[in-house]
Amino acid sequence: MRDALYAELGDGDLRLVKLAEPHREPLRVACAADADIWPIYSSSFDPAHFDASFAALIGHESRMPYAIFGGDRLVGMTAWLRPDWTAQTIEIGNSYIHPDARGTGFNGRLKRLMIDHAFAVGIRRIEFRIDERNKRSQAAVAKLGCTKEGVLRAERITWTGHVRDTGLWSLLADEWRARA
Repeated sequence: MRDALYAELGDGDLRLVKLAEPHREPLRVACAADADIWPIYSSSFDPAHFDASFAALIGHESRMPYAIFGGDRLVGMTAWLRPDWTAQTIEIGNSYIHPDARGTGFNGRLKRLMIDHAFAVGIRRIEFRIDERNKRSQAAVAKLGCTKEGVLRAERITWTGHVRDTGLWSLLADEWRARA
């Protein structure tokens, strides 16, 4: 199922390409465009932390990261996380989009592409784990029709040392199909 899920995806000018070493420098530039956002992320892709975070992302067995392209320009990253193949569950996370692409509908297109693909290959539940401070991401997944199941209190310690409360959101295949 991993090979079917972790495929390159596209919709017009939007493309998801498996994140690899050649994407390092363009992603570094994209991530440096919003230095203020990183404190609400679990790990930082700001200039001081970029190389270590990039290496951890592409080198971790349970992460399947993508470079996000808008046309020919790399505008961000996202990933499949925490696959549980027997439960047919996956998380979408580690998402960052360049400030120029925010508020344009690009993120909604991106997430719909990923969600459609995941459900088409047999995933039945998609999760989003979002820092309770990140209101923009919470609003975005709510707009997709996700349900907030609750808050995982003190769920992780972020790169800043902040003890994070994490909102657990989900979307089920049947719910997604009913919206179509």
